[in-house]
Amino acid sequence: MKKIVLVLSVAALAMTSCSTVYRTASVRDVTAPVAAAAFADLEVSSEKITYSLMPTREVRKGGLENCVNAAISEALRANGGGDVLLETQRAVVQRTGLFSRKVKMVTVTGYPAVYKNFRKADEETLKKALVNGTLNGSVSEGKRGDTSIFGIMK
Repeated sequence: MKKIVLVLSVAALAMTSCSTVYRTASVRDVTAPVAAAAFADLEVSSEKITYSLMPTREVRKGGLENCVNAAISEALRANGGGDVLLETQRAVVQRTGLFSRKVKMVTVTGYPAVYKNFRKADEETLKKALVNGTLNGSVSEGKRGDTSIFGIMK
């Protein structure tokens, strides 16, 4: 009987002391409404940035998405204070124990962008956008380094 208890306790101790490392990566979608009351140009940097964050306990308490959002925020703050990170890719390193997971590091990569030239949309432009879902095909895609990635042509 003592041998069985000893073997079970050693097995339980071995299972609780082991941990594994879990790595994952994904691309973050940027969603935006089709029509808004204002338009703005988006100035996208031609330089891709990479930032790694080891989240604090307070940040980890918010969950995985909170850790990723904190990494994006810190990346933008550290690289010129952009408004949004485009084509965001994330890599997350997690330590998985018997009962929990702990985010050890989050690395985000993307192109920082800044909104500029805010202007009010006229009523006719908004009606066209709401009816057709686009601005009658008048949205053109630019290249990185241009003043905007999506410019509105008149």
